[in-house]
Amino acid sequence: MHCVARRIVDRNVLALLKMWLKAPIEERDGDGTRRMTGGKSSTCGTPQGGVASPLLANLYMNRFLKHWRTTGRGEAFRAHIVNYADDFVILSRGRAAEALAWTRDVITRLGLTLNEAKTSVRNARQERFDFLGYAFGPHRFRKDGHWYLGASPSRKSVQRLKDKVGEALVPGNLGAWTDVRDRLNRLLRGWTGYFSHGTRLQAYRAIDHHVYDRERHFLVRRHKVPGRGTQVFSHDVVFEELGVLRLRHVHVGRRGPSSEASRKAGCRKPARPVVCPVKAGMFSRR
Repeated sequence: MHCVARRIVDRNVLALLKMWLKAPIEERDGDGTRRMTGGKSSTCGTPQGGVASPLLANLYMNRFLKHWRTTGRGEAFRAHIVNYADDFVILSRGRAAEALAWTRDVITRLGLTLNEAKTSVRNARQERFDFLGYAFGPHRFRKDGHWYLGASPSRKSVQRLKDKVGEALVPGNLGAWTDVRDRLNRLLRGWTGYFSHGTRLQAYRAIDHHVYDRERHFLVRRHKVPGRGTQVFSHDVVFEELGVLRLRHVHVGRRGPSSEASRKAGCRKPARPVVCPVKAGMFSRR
């Protein structure tokens, strides 16, 4: 709040931000038990998932980045920082361990702690690392088996989408088919809009297979079709006649989008590869 008050003097705005900091958070344990955290008793930190949390996290991240620049750490560590809110990666050529040690020291002096579960040192030419839903590092070209540096949707991102598809196609969903289809297509199109860079055909195929499998079971149960329903609800029926978006049709090759669906999904050119990172995950108040 002291950092915010340096720029904002409107007490109503300051009071609103303070209310967000004091907002209680409802969480559930692995067994489904509900518990409340934060609230009026909270004296430090930002609530996980709070509307103002990313903005307030940037205040501390900005202090860290300014100190990085003013002390010339980029030149000293031959490094560059890429960050989004309080999640960041340090790309370093040969001095990753030094950069991580310096980062830990500065973060501690700011009154914060690194999330050690999400912090690691990787050689991006030999190992992959996840950042903002993408997996960066070595990839194998399926046609001839050669390795290259690139980016692709991470396994966690693919699994999260599969879980959302399952929620949209639960057997108990008795809504109109057009509503179910439109909701599913919005979900798929939004995912492809974000994951429209790098190597993604394999992830798209996995999603298409999962969507078809769940969609077929959903339709078989809804229409009480005997057996597995593979003949009644074939790939062509699900993805063509029923209008479900097929992600492989929004794959981008070297010459650009291959169909109108890909343009609607927001596909663009592949991202350039990255090398030699120090990955530091999200941090929180001590």
